[in-house]
Amino acid sequence: MTEYLSPYRIDVRQGNYVTQDMVSHLKKGMTRDQVRFALGTPLLSDAFHADRWDYVYRFAPGKGEADQRVLTVFFEGDQLVRVEGDVVAGDAAAQSEPTENKIRTLSLSGPEAAAAGDAPTDAQETKK
Repeated sequence: MTEYLSPYRIDVRQGNYVTQDMVSHLKKGMTRDQVRFALGTPLLSDAFHADRWDYVYRFAPGKGEADQRVLTVFFEGDQLVRVEGDVVAGDAAAQSEPTENKIRTLSLSGPEAAAAGDAPTDAQETKK
C-alpha cells in the first residue's frame, strides 16, 4: 500500500533560466552591462575569476530526475569574448545532435557583422 501513497513533492526551480533566444542576442564585444541586460544578473560572480560569469539553472521535478543547465560567459576587460555552455544559439539547437558532453563553446558574431549589414541598426529598429 505504501508504494501507491507517497507525499506530494513540488517542482523546484533554482538559478538563472537562460533560453536559446537570450543566448542568440549575445555578440562578441558586448559590455558587461549589455550582457547583464540580455541574460540577467549571473548566479555566480567569483571574486577570483572576475572575467567569468556563470549562469546555472537547475530544475528538480517532484517526480523524476533533476536537470541542470550551465552557461559561462567570459570577458576580457569589459568586452565579451566567448560563451561556453549547454545552451546553444539559434538554429544550431535544431541541427545539433545530442552528445554526452553538453558543454560547448559558442561562436559569437562581432561588431563587424553589424557594420556589414547583417544586423539591423538602431534606426531600423525604431521604425518597427
